[in-house]
Amino acid sequence: MNRLNPAVCVAGAILTLAACTRAPEKPIPPKAPFQAVASIQDLMVSIVDPSADVLWEAVSSETTAKGIEEKYPRTAQEWQAVRNHAIALQEAANLLMMENRAVTHGGKATEDAHVEGIFSPHETRKAIDADPARFHGAARGLQDAAGEALHAIDAKDPARLLVAGGKLDQACEHCHSIYWYPNAKQPPLKWPAPLKKN
Repeated sequence: MNRLNPAVCVAGAILTLAACTRAPEKPIPPKAPFQAVASIQDLMVSIVDPSADVLWEAVSSETTAKGIEEKYPRTAQEWQAVRNHAIALQEAANLLMMENRAVTHGGKATEDAHVEGIFSPHETRKAIDADPARFHGAARGLQDAAGEALHAIDAKDPARLLVAGGKLDQACEHCHSIYWYPNAKQPPLKWPAPLKKN
């Protein structure tokens, strides 16, 4: 009868134990399932512009023959309709920050491309790629302004919504001045004439 060498048995046991106690390998996380389908211009035309317009037009005052008429949401349904657009704007900012999103599709020109100083899609892409963090910051500015509008809506506070609309306008203008029309000629600023001293 053949006997196994004790040293071989010990070595085999050690290898078996090591194989059983080896830390499991971490699975490779799958790639994000997101696919940027719409272009930046598509998002602007279909979500950002219409939603911003609703927020800007939600609160206003008009002088009529009857006096000053204040316009603002009054019913729960009207507040909810405005709220939906504030949420759409917040999420549109996330969509703008997704990687690999085209500026336009199929060689389409950017909006108002005929106007002097408007960027081409290539120029916009170049500006974004030169400093993605700056572009993300501009998108977050949009998101923050929409968030302030959302808080005002939830509080049913027309005055706060009006202020948030101003911040939204500033956020849009900041982004557009960098990525859409940085070279557009602005009309000269006309300062009011100084008051005459008596």
